[in-house]
Amino acid sequence: MPDAPRTPHGAAPATPPLLIAVDGRSGAGKTTLAVELAALLREHHSVSLFHLEDIYPGWDGLDAGIGRYVERVLTPLRAGRTARWNAWDWVRGEDGAERTTAAAEIVLLEGVGAAAAAARDRLDAVIWVEADAAVRRRTAIERDGDAYAPYWQRWAEQEDRWLAADDPGTAADVVVQGHHGPPSPQAVRLALTGLPSCTVLLAPERAGRRGLVLDCERLEAVPDAAALFSTLYRDAPAAAWLDSSDAAAVPKDTGAGPVAAPPTRLLPGGRSRFSIMADAGGAFGQLALHRDGVTDLVAGPVTTRIREPFFRWLDDVWGRRAVRVPDGLACDFGLGWLGYLGYELKRETGGADGPSAAGLPDAALLFAGRAVVLDHADGAVFLLTLSDGRPDADRDAWLARAREAVAAPGPAPTPGPHPGPHFAVRDPRDAYVAKIRQAQAEIAEGNTYEVCLTTSLTARPARGEHLDPLDTYLRLRVTNPAPFAHFLRFPGFAVASTSPERFLRLTTDGHMRAEPIKGTRGRSADPVADAALLHDLRTSAKDRAENIMIVDLLRNDLSHHAVPGSVTVSRLCDIETYATVHQMVSTIDARLRPGSARAGVVASAFPAGSMTGAPKISTMAILDRLEQAPRGPYSGAAGYFSLTGATDLAVVIRTLVLREDDGGTHLTLGVGGAITTDSDPEEEWDEVRTKARGVLSALGTGFPADT
Repeated sequence: MPDAPRTPHGAAPATPPLLIAVDGRSGAGKTTLAVELAALLREHHSVSLFHLEDIYPGWDGLDAGIGRYVERVLTPLRAGRTARWNAWDWVRGEDGAERTTAAAEIVLLEGVGAAAAAARDRLDAVIWVEADAAVRRRTAIERDGDAYAPYWQRWAEQEDRWLAADDPGTAADVVVQGHHGPPSPQAVRLALTGLPSCTVLLAPERAGRRGLVLDCERLEAVPDAAALFSTLYRDAPAAAWLDSSDAAAVPKDTGAGPVAAPPTRLLPGGRSRFSIMADAGGAFGQLALHRDGVTDLVAGPVTTRIREPFFRWLDDVWGRRAVRVPDGLACDFGLGWLGYLGYELKRETGGADGPSAAGLPDAALLFAGRAVVLDHADGAVFLLTLSDGRPDADRDAWLARAREAVAAPGPAPTPGPHPGPHFAVRDPRDAYVAKIRQAQAEIAEGNTYEVCLTTSLTARPARGEHLDPLDTYLRLRVTNPAPFAHFLRFPGFAVASTSPERFLRLTTDGHMRAEPIKGTRGRSADPVADAALLHDLRTSAKDRAENIMIVDLLRNDLSHHAVPGSVTVSRLCDIETYATVHQMVSTIDARLRPGSARAGVVASAFPAGSMTGAPKISTMAILDRLEQAPRGPYSGAAGYFSLTGATDLAVVIRTLVLREDDGGTHLTLGVGGAITTDSDPEEEWDEVRTKARGVLSALGTGFPADT
């Protein structure tokens, strides 16, 4: 490529090039990827391509070659100047003619050592290509001929020494699994558009991510939800089921006038109307796993690492109403992200930093480019698919399979027998009661008004025994149906929840709603005793005070992004009844202020005040001192972030987390309650046991004996 145009008096261009390293061990597939990526990027940009193999001084020259590369190539390019360097003459064993690499808009720098530590402060992005050693050797020798074979081990030992002291793979922004099918230049180009360092220059490529079309197909059917999910998604490595599992208890609108609800049911606002099923398959599917300030976006063999706060990333990928809701679909979900935000994301919303839950990401979402929506009120099923206007055989095959599954999903799955796991509680009764008294001391000191203290129960079946996550969830939904139940499966772990509590809903047209729960009574099989329990909750001054404090906190949370004067409390301290508990629930509504970032609304309210206490920031600090353990998904939020700009999130309570390793399945159940100055410690301990009962009974086990 010719030299870039010179500026007057030899000054550097006003805009330095975007420098992207493509690194990895020999034979991983770097060269093919770099060449094809350069061809794609040239659609909108001028691109230079530099190969490090041209500058290594001989078969023992890896370290020296990296030094030459940094000094003669990267340094001038970083300054916006043409790089002038000497190519190594491999036949004569000495430097050859001078060559140049122009400071184009984008420069791809490919080869072993392109992202070495000495180079990284000059680079804008690093692509690391991984591949199996045996495959790499065969590929390299096939590419370079038998002349390379005698030197393979000699060169590989240099790579070993270099990587022992310098690990560019961990610093990479994009990781590609080489030789997993054809090279992935399209996926890598898409991955680069998500990197903050590439956002401005790759604006034309980012624009290509828009212009998607949401297609919707309505089927008149009322399939069994469990059977349908099992048919479509049982074998999916990542899948989500936002399950209004109590929909059968909600009266249907038959068109013949109102139907009286059962006396134990009061769920306003259509909260049990829709269920959503999706996976991360198809052309658009990907995973987002956030840990310690880094979001890994996994799309097939390509992983992109976004090193920025989670809510900043969420604002970038959601909230701009990329598609409109199709006519006839009453649900605001129009494909998008589904999963959970864990409690430890509080580090981004005013809480202190702390350790993450072992083996779990702080947030886990899947992007669904295809999904099934069940409208329980209308008795219809909607098949949603995303299209970019190009032929998509996989999409067509999925639609055919989904139609068949809706028409004949098969019998409802029946979980097989398994021994009830034996749980241990992190804080036995005496320890938990002591923490309650410490929380009350903080209240007496004026440091907080209400502390939502939690603990956890853990279990592990016999060594090597693995529980099926879906079967476990199906047990929960039968014994404890709820409007915001959800089953989330990701590689290595799953979340099975029977949550009755909405955290936050934000509609496409900007209506915000929070519905906190504070105040719980267990159910009784005796109707008279059950009515007495309900009356006790309804008339409890303590529970009402707890609920009102959280209502005030959420009114403040929503007011940060609300039209002034639009924040209202439409329901205060109402009672809802579920299979195992009575709950006290309130509803806060508001209108989104035009121009407000939708991800900012979620961040302002996160974590849910019903799981922290009030005031939120100081109380979270108290909880850190008392609990001294991460909560993980428990106390966070789960639901969807739709391409329509809408979100509907539940508070993650009544939830079992299942984590897999070689030793079997680890089970974790979070439980807790709100502590005020009027709390009786023994009664609070009983409430913890009550809240755990719905999940534990479904597993055929009970609360561990007090110690």
